[in-house]
Amino acid sequence: MLIVLGLWIASAPHPFPHPEMFVENGSVDRGRHVFIASHCASCHASPGQSDRLRLGGGLALASNFGTLRVPNISPDPDNGIGRWRARDLANALLRGVSPTGTHYYPAFPYTTYTHLNAGDVADLMAYLRTLPPVSGRPPPHDLSFPFNIRRLVGLWKLLYFEPGSLVRDTGHSELWRRGRYLIEAQSHCAQCHSSRNLLGAIRPSTLYAGGRDPEGVGFVPNITPEGVGRWTAPEWVRFLATGETPDLRIVGSTMTDVLTDTAMLPGSDREAMAAYLMSLPSRPTSTP
Repeated sequence: MLIVLGLWIASAPHPFPHPEMFVENGSVDRGRHVFIASHCASCHASPGQSDRLRLGGGLALASNFGTLRVPNISPDPDNGIGRWRARDLANALLRGVSPTGTHYYPAFPYTTYTHLNAGDVADLMAYLRTLPPVSGRPPPHDLSFPFNIRRLVGLWKLLYFEPGSLVRDTGHSELWRRGRYLIEAQSHCAQCHSSRNLLGAIRPSTLYAGGRDPEGVGFVPNITPEGVGRWTAPEWVRFLATGETPDLRIVGSTMTDVLTDTAMLPGSDREAMAAYLMSLPSRPTSTP
């Protein structure tokens, strides 16, 4: 009984400790940039229609644990996040905790979004409120036992979730630091371009070295120099704007939505991302 009680206490959700940091009057214009850079539409846009700003959710994500379904994050007050405050969005993004105090499954990449700064969270909330409400709620997740017990996610977090901002690196340029923030906090590139262990956590030794697609279909490429070669900064910038690789191939599949977003970013952001990507250490390509 004491062990069960201890696990129950250890697995409790931990909301952000300073909710007063998150204001309700963020910048809509800056929030649009955060929305694009964070690729929100690539998962939350309602399937079967072309408007990337209709965020009704419903996309089914296959996994080894069952099927997860992406929620409605439109400003609909009943089926979406229309009743949320900025602090609710902060708890979701930075702590993986819902407004009702339950854990989110880490298919929602809060393990990366936790590095977002308070201003970006407030701005994103301001922008999301301007989007069209979408009625309807996706079906619940269909997960096998014991993965359907959300409280167990708290134990997963103890093992694999390190909340907090990125540690400032003074040894690199401001361009590199901006690129690091875009790649590590907003665009969450490592979530796909790395391999995972049996519990679905990223294996640190495989960061950006590719791996089995999280849905089990195909293989995500290695984007370290070991995998893509020594792309130059202009080649990276061109790729992020057009999807065209230096050998004139056009990237497709799920990367299409990502590149739709990076093409809309300011050129300075693509240059910053290129600077950071060029600095990644070479790692051997992960095996399926």
